[in-house]
Amino acid sequence: MATVAVTDATFDEEVKNADVPVVVDFWAEWCGPCKQIGPALEELSAEMDGKIKIAKVDVDSNPGAAAALGVRGIPALFIFKDGQVISNRAGAAPKAALQSWIEDAL
Repeated sequence: MATVAVTDATFDEEVKNADVPVVVDFWAEWCGPCKQIGPALEELSAEMDGKIKIAKVDVDSNPGAAAALGVRGIPALFIFKDGQVISNRAGAAPKAALQSWIEDAL
């Protein structure tokens, strides 16, 4: 499964009410490090299909969810399970580090 674009309006439905854990990537088009981790997240989304969902929230178009979670810098990654944040991290990282973080949290 490819990553899913989520808006402030669809955040609860796509993230908090999901039936699998969700990794949320808060990003922006102008953010270089965000673009660096984008391909890794796409690959992880395909490799971990059925185990997790990866959602991307453009903070410029959808500031509400980011503000509610206290996001101050991007990229900011949060893992939601059963509607609750179980882990979060900020900044870019290589694919292996992202995969390890996700697997450890689950």
